[in-house]
Amino acid sequence: MKIINTIQRNLFEDDAKTHEGHVYFFKLFELFIVLDAIKLAWEWGLYTLKIQDVVLPLGMAQYIDISFMHGNNLPLINAALISVLALVAYFRQGSRWQYFIVAILFHFQYVARFSIGEIPHSANLIGMSILAFGTGFIAFKDANQRIRFIMGIILFFTGLGYTTAAFSKLIGTGISWVDGRHLWLWMAEKGTDILSREGVFANNFLQNLAFQYIPVATLILINGLVTEFFGFLMWFKKTRPFATLFIIGMHVGITLTMNIRFDSFVIELIFIGFPWAALFFKYRDKLPLSESIQKIA
Repeated sequence: MKIINTIQRNLFEDDAKTHEGHVYFFKLFELFIVLDAIKLAWEWGLYTLKIQDVVLPLGMAQYIDISFMHGNNLPLINAALISVLALVAYFRQGSRWQYFIVAILFHFQYVARFSIGEIPHSANLIGMSILAFGTGFIAFKDANQRIRFIMGIILFFTGLGYTTAAFSKLIGTGISWVDGRHLWLWMAEKGTDILSREGVFANNFLQNLAFQYIPVATLILINGLVTEFFGFLMWFKKTRPFATLFIIGMHVGITLTMNIRFDSFVIELIFIGFPWAALFFKYRDKLPLSESIQKIA
């Protein structure tokens, strides 16, 4: 029970009072989530216009025939609904259910776009954050409790996601997952993808080094696996910045070796992994949450 209480206290900061710094940071973070969700909704919607068949049902599409989203303009209508509802929710107009509705519509947009055999996870943090906002606004009227809950839930599932990713690799492949020749295969596959898309591709210094020396390639994979395994350290305030730095470094390494970018992941990690509210407002920690700030929270 002690460890559970420690995790809860570090994630939700139940014993702390929200001040202006927390609220302004939260609104900036919320704006990033809203704008990125709108951007993704339109990107997925425009691509879905070209899809005619469901190849591999994903998520909700396993239970609902998602083909009704294909061959018409519903993806664009859905993107417009997501945009309007998300912006209205951001400015605290309408009901407390809007973010939750956005989360459902966002998932429909995702499965309509990706039920064709290609399943990326580059937008998972954004989708999870939208769901956290939806749940938080329904569950809590008080801004202090709502902010603590939403940020705590996002931190919890982000850390859990990275740690379970390490376990899934070990369960699926075993310790041999870190064999550098696996990295050779993945780098070659991504290089072929880029070559077919752009007509030209050249390995960078790190890729050439990994191809030349198996120990280097193996060390890169070991670093990634260990970093993911310790993702749960994001649950604790003292270790959170360090865990975040290592995870961001891992994503930079993935970009350099396999040309896979996780821009949304990295930006969100920068938001949630460091004590921005305390840093920017450290001289205002004793100020209460004013009524005007309460309204925008």
